[in-house]
Amino acid sequence: MPFLPKADIVLTNGRVFRGLSEGVTEAIAVWAGHVLAAGSSADMEPLVGPSTRVIDLAGRLATAGLCDSHMHLLPYGVNMGHVDLRPASAPTLAALLERIKERAAVTPPGQWVQARGYDQFALDVGRHPLREELDAVAPEHPVAVVRACGHVTICNSRALALAGIDETTPVPQGGAIERRNGRLTGLVAETGRDRLKAVLPEPTDQELVQAIDDAGRACLSYGITSVMDAGVGMRAGYREVAAYRTAERLGRLPVRTTQCLLGGPGGIVEQAYADGVVTGAGDSMLRVGPVKIFTDGSAGGRTAAMTEPYLGAPETKGLLLLRDNEMNDLVQDYHAKGYQLAVHAIGDAAIDQTLNAYERALNAMPDPDRRHRIEHAGYARADQNARMARLGVQPVPQPVFIYDFGDLYTSVLGEKRAHPSYPLKTWIDLGFKPAAGSDAPVCDINPFPNFFTMLTRKTSQGTVMSERERVSIAEAIAAFTEFGAYVNKAEQEWGRLVPGLAADIAVFSRDLLSASPEEILHDTRCDLTIRGGEVVFDRVGEVR
Repeated sequence: MPFLPKADIVLTNGRVFRGLSEGVTEAIAVWAGHVLAAGSSADMEPLVGPSTRVIDLAGRLATAGLCDSHMHLLPYGVNMGHVDLRPASAPTLAALLERIKERAAVTPPGQWVQARGYDQFALDVGRHPLREELDAVAPEHPVAVVRACGHVTICNSRALALAGIDETTPVPQGGAIERRNGRLTGLVAETGRDRLKAVLPEPTDQELVQAIDDAGRACLSYGITSVMDAGVGMRAGYREVAAYRTAERLGRLPVRTTQCLLGGPGGIVEQAYADGVVTGAGDSMLRVGPVKIFTDGSAGGRTAAMTEPYLGAPETKGLLLLRDNEMNDLVQDYHAKGYQLAVHAIGDAAIDQTLNAYERALNAMPDPDRRHRIEHAGYARADQNARMARLGVQPVPQPVFIYDFGDLYTSVLGEKRAHPSYPLKTWIDLGFKPAAGSDAPVCDINPFPNFFTMLTRKTSQGTVMSERERVSIAEAIAAFTEFGAYVNKAEQEWGRLVPGLAADIAVFSRDLLSASPEEILHDTRCDLTIRGGEVVFDRVGEVR
């Protein structure tokens, strides 16, 4: 072994997953924020000096720090203060309404009550809440309740009035304002929410920084050391770019963050470009990544754009938010400006539109390593997978959608279309690097349901959806580490535990490589998180 300095930290006597190609070793040494060496525990002994921290893994698994390649860090932090209506917290309509009532009771009249996370499929009534039901429990407050997918909101009458939405309001292109028997139900979706968004209270600059800090620390507690915020500008416009810079300057940016800038109507790209905020700008903690364009909605909300109708709704194929010429022009413009793109496209019709625009832009200005992305890509057909491969486009899925929403997908699309969705194994076999994410706050940042689903293809109800799409635990870890680095164009900086790359490390409470999927889901935690060679989360205080 060549001469090496004494390590700052040595993790020994365990299992260290270094990468898909590099495999597993017993120990690893860290120096100056980077991986110094890896090998057997005996190999690391010469690197231990008087000031070296030696951490006994005691058979536990260490991996590269996890990367959540598609989540919304800042909104996740903001939503920590909203009413939690996820199924575990509000399994029935009565429980949902009670939680709204409880928040209204401690909120001054006239101020907003905001909530998120319900899934109408999981509620006992099997439907969305109604505006009159929200009126009954919060008559003196405007109320906005966001579905788990983030694409559908239920408003009470006060919220609709403040937004200027009534029975005569025209429905915008790519949106929905639901009426039954000529009366508003309170449901607004996609661009139908634009008027609502205009009147929702904006967080202050200080609250934005606090949200980044809170959400980032939550990520560290799960071993997540890097994220892509998949829509910077969605909550507070261009102020979010400044909030991230402030958070980094104040030491309040806990995780490496790639900023995915909101593009399209209402986006921030024009101002960002004028300020030099372009793909690749920044440093190892905060960098500018791709531009986000929304093309459709969610499958569970029946707004993902499909070429075939939804089950039992022959008139419903979802919503395309942009016309073809609008999409082509946006992609051409951002591509010409040098941006990587990350287009939200779930349904196969939206994927068609996206690939058409990508191919047009790449033909006009070839760039074999631009790595344009399709976020979600849930219902990609075989011909679309082949086309993505030819164009160098990477799918960025959220396997946990199968766990949280798989049975709902089956109910609205049928088994034939729903079960093969988010085909991780197919993509890996085709040579893609499908980086996993949570889409938090759509799903929770907890990575263990994501791992469980990749290994089993089971929903939370136990339904198996296309077991041929199961992957190995090594592939699942890669999807959460090195694939994330690749799609964020950072594979030379982090994502694997090899000498010279960042010492971002997650230590789990067991050896995931030998654990059962059920043990990973129900009885595993992150014990220790290291980012850039610094211990940033220590569950039980084992590092002194």
